[in-house]
Formats: sequence, structure tokens, C-alpha cells
Amino acid sequence: MDVLNQLFSIQAGVGHSITMTFLGLLIATALSLVITKVYLITFTGERYSQAFVHTIIILSIIVSVIMNVVSDNAGVAFGLFAIFSLIRFRSAVTDVKDIAYIFFGLCVGMTCGLYQFDLAILLTLFASFVFYLLYRFDYGKGKDTQILKVTVPENLNHENLLDDVFHDYTTSHTLRQVETTNLGTMILYTYAIRSKNTTNDKELLDRIREKNANLKVSITYMENGN
Repeated sequence: MDVLNQLFSIQAGVGHSITMTFLGLLIATALSLVITKVYLITFTGERYSQAFVHTIIILSIIVSVIMNVVSDNAGVAFGLFAIFSLIRFRSAVTDVKDIAYIFFGLCVGMTCGLYQFDLAILLTLFASFVFYLLYRFDYGKGKDTQILKVTVPENLNHENLLDDVFHDYTTSHTLRQVETTNLGTMILYTYAIRSKNTTNDKELLDRIREKNANLKVSITYMENGN
């Protein structure tokens, strides 16, 4: 424990003062605004949460002050963070990338709380630049999975009806569900498919309609993990 206390004391080599604490708060706020701006620019979902954006800023500010309180005492630090581990967000984080932004804001707040302002600025600028490049070049994007629903007359009911269509237009397909509709006169097939890069949705639908007597066909794009 003495070693840990010494480590914290070294990190907090600059003496505590209201001026330094206030400066840390200002820098943490400014950098968290940069972080949230990058988040807004790179957001790819349907709608982001304003509360989540505010949370990143608030956490950065609070953690900055907390690091001032605990930087001289390792025991208090571990006790305080043990309490924080009990805190749970009431709303689930829907995008895995949001967790990275929360951690990003926390790290910047911790760094500012230790008066490592140059490191905090470097971290914010470099990480924001990397995040933007990942967004700009769509790095690591996989093929989207689609849900295809095809209604087929009962007299055409066989699972291999669309095999040649899938061969021409998809890289993979999996039959997920089979059910009867319209008082048993129709069969509804549900597939999970991944279209080829060259596939046009209208062409795919037209080919399927040639096979299913021009009955209803629908394609639903599943939410990706952007």
C-alpha cells in the first residue's frame, strides 16, 4: 500500500490549489466538448441521445475533481472506485462504440485531475483524429445482414425454390422460419441473407417475384453495430 501511495503522490506532484483545480475543470470541460463533437460527427445510428452527450461532459468534469481528492491517498482511491463500480446506468447502451466514448471522457477527466494537461490534450486530439478516420473510411465494416420474407403459394411450397436466386444475388442465406398464412393457402418463408456487393435490391425482388407468382416479398435491413 505504501508503494501505491507513493505512486499517487508522484502523479500529483503539482500541489493542490483552487487555481489548478479550476484550470483542470476548464480544460476537462473543453476537451469533453471536443469529444462529444467528434461523437456527433461520427454517429451513424438513427438518433443519438442528448442525455448521453451531456453524460460524457459531466463525467469528465466530475472525475477531474475526484482525481484531485484521491490522488494523494491510494486507499481512498480504491474505496471510491469500488463504490463507483456499484453504479449502473438505467438505460442500456445500445451501441458498443458509446462505451468507448464514455471511457474516453473518463480518461480525459482523470488526466486533467492529475494536472497532466499536455497529456490530456494530446490524448483528445490524437484519439479524436483516429475515431474520425475510422468513421471516414468506414474501417472494418462487414456485410449487412438482411431479413428476407417471401410469400409462396402452397402448391409451390418447397424450400429449394429460390436456391438459384440466392446463388446469383447473395453470399449466404439461412432459412430462419416457415409459417402458414392466409388460412393455410400461403407459406411465408423468412431468410437471413447477405447480398453480394453488386446486388441491386429491385433486381433481387423481381427475380423472386418471378418464382413466387408475384406475391409479397420484403427485405428488412437489420440494425448494424456501427
